[in-house]
Amino acid sequence: MLRRSLLAAPFLPVAAVAQPWRPQRPVRLVIAFPPGGSTDVLGRLVAPSMAATLGQPVVPENRAGAAGSIASAHVAQSAPDGLTLLLDSGGHAVNPYIMRGLPFDYATAFAPVTLLATLPLVLVVPGDAGIDSLQALRARAAGGNATYGSVGVGSRTHLAGALLLRRWGLSGTHVPYRGGSDQITAQIRGETLFGFSSIALTAALIREGRLRALGVSSPGRAAQLPQVPSLAEQGLADFSMMDWLALHAPAATPPGIVATHATAAIAAMAEPAIQPRLSDMGLLPEAHGPAHLAAFLAGERALMSQLVEAEGIRLD
Repeated sequence: MLRRSLLAAPFLPVAAVAQPWRPQRPVRLVIAFPPGGSTDVLGRLVAPSMAATLGQPVVPENRAGAAGSIASAHVAQSAPDGLTLLLDSGGHAVNPYIMRGLPFDYATAFAPVTLLATLPLVLVVPGDAGIDSLQALRARAAGGNATYGSVGVGSRTHLAGALLLRRWGLSGTHVPYRGGSDQITAQIRGETLFGFSSIALTAALIREGRLRALGVSSPGRAAQLPQVPSLAEQGLADFSMMDWLALHAPAATPPGIVATHATAAIAAMAEPAIQPRLSDMGLLPEAHGPAHLAAFLAGERALMSQLVEAEGIRLD
């Protein structure tokens, strides 16, 4: 009898293997900025590929305002069921330190899904300013004309300028503008001495000689400007100030759901068809999953809190 039971054992039903989570309804991709910017464009580039992996539409939804905190508040209060994701930028690690009265805690309200891309900035001066090196800029700034523009208080372009002067032991005047185009137009007119900006916005002006590039803010050189050295390789050791784009889910979203979204997003960022668009925007693909994003955010928050406190930056 025992022998017959053993022989029959291979034909007995086995326990069902757990299947990966799949959404049963469309997934909302809440984009923290208005249509047309790099955050919006990236979201609309990855949504179709993510939808193909998930088996449900991924529907981009812009909820712009208050440096991304409006969208963040909405997602923070959403159900942790995998049907709502947040696509936010580097302000995610800055807003907690420059905004008062936020109705949620950035550090605890979200489950990290994955970093998607980083966005190096380029340090530029007017082409006719007579400044041809980082050392020449430092000398000019030390002379009392250390004005620098940005796209707004607390933006990465603001923080990069503040960090540069701090590393040099200098003070300066920050001039915020309503957008990147206004910032660059004012700089070409000579209203500010220097500024950090996106490569996509400045590359053509650099080629035309209207702007001069003195360095990029990433640890290494940017593929779009291979002739421009990084600030780190010019003596500012470990200087790094890049914007970035990442996916987040509401806190308490089950790890299996987070992993499914991370897998879909990583695959989307590797699609050959979107690589030229990423390059055009100056974006570097950096999709590595939840653990990497969690560690990345911890480092960003530590750096941003120290810099914001040292500079006394507030957005009230």
